[in-house]
Amino acid sequence: MNHSVAGAIAGLAGTVAMTAAMRAMFRALPEKDRYPLPPRLITDRVVGPTGVMDAMDEPERRDLTLALHYGYGAAAGALYPAIAQRVGGPAVATGIGYGLAVWGASYLGWIPAMRILTPATRHPRARNTLMLTAHVVWGGVTGVTAAYLMGGGKEGRSGGEPMEGLRELSPAIREPA
Repeated sequence: MNHSVAGAIAGLAGTVAMTAAMRAMFRALPEKDRYPLPPRLITDRVVGPTGVMDAMDEPERRDLTLALHYGYGAAAGALYPAIAQRVGGPAVATGIGYGLAVWGASYLGWIPAMRILTPATRHPRARNTLMLTAHVVWGGVTGVTAAYLMGGGKEGRSGGEPMEGLRELSPAIREPA
């Protein structure tokens, strides 16, 4: 499989897991920190001024936010294989590192530089913890999924099967209940 395509599919899978984690962690935030999460804030600030969102009802706005969120995750995932090949190492560790790099480049870099959101350093600690954790989830899932898709079940770059570590952690992955 083409590495960029594998990365995009992996990034999409990572975004599914990330979104589930974000939703679960959002409910645990202190009440004062439960305002819209960055994907919605970014959509509102980027698309809002075009007037497109004015013509949408709330479910359509949520759908647009999710579409852009998943698209960004897939696009970032498409770049992952090129980075992973240069860095090497276990897919889950490389993926997590990449996920944290995406968070930093986004929330400390281009997003505040374009005046879309303030830098993460100005956001509440609980929300930063949520977003960092979500990017760890995204990166780990993206890394493992990309390694699996690119390796086709063969040995990965680190010498073992791409999902070897996950199989050791959970027999349920190998054997359905």
